[in-house]
Amino acid sequence: MAQFAVDRVSPPPAAIGGPPQLDGEMRQHLGCTLREVYERTLDTQPIPDSQVDLLLQLRHKERNLQRAG
Repeated sequence: MAQFAVDRVSPPPAAIGGPPQLDGEMRQHLGCTLREVYERTLDTQPIPDSQVDLLLQLRHKERNLQRAG
């Protein structure tokens, strides 16, 4: 496991008055990593029946609105 040095003199950024700020490169790296994890999980997990039911209800409402309009 990696060991990190801790600076005990300066407070963490959240204690200063807000969340830590990430530079563009770090934000992009974090975003790509999260997308990869999400896509792998999404590809291997079935859609729960409750969500399928909600999608079907939405589809029926859309069809009814199209017929009425």
